Amino acid sequence: QVQLVESGGGLVQAGGSLRLSCAASGRTFMSAMGWFRQAPGKEREFVAYITWGGGSTYYADSVKGRFTISRNNAKNTVYLQMNSLKPKDTAVYYCGGVRRYYSEYGGADLYDYWGQGTRVTVSS
Repeated sequence: QVQLVESGGGLVQAGGSLRLSCAASGRTFMSAMGWFRQAPGKEREFVAYITWGGGSTYYADSVKGRFTISRNNAKNTVYLQMNSLKPKDTAVYYCGGVRRYYSEYGGADLYDYWGQGTRVTVSS
């Protein structure tokens, strides 16, 4: 079993930055990890993913150029650096992990493991 624990959320003004972390423990083999977010009254949406082996990354259009996903294999940790934050980025951010290999990892239904979420609030 795999446990994912997110941290780094908080309150920030528009234009500010935050870095989220997601630490994996347990049987940590995964093909990819990703970040999703869920705003109040909305469905969970894809933000970014990174493959564990090759380090390939992919971003939602809404965050491209502002967010950067990265990983530290030795620490089994994935990060999401969020810059130029906007009020519409306000959401609970979840990290997820995938065991199997797929051609892409943008769908939440592909993920086997989820963290508990960390709240990000961007004030205007």
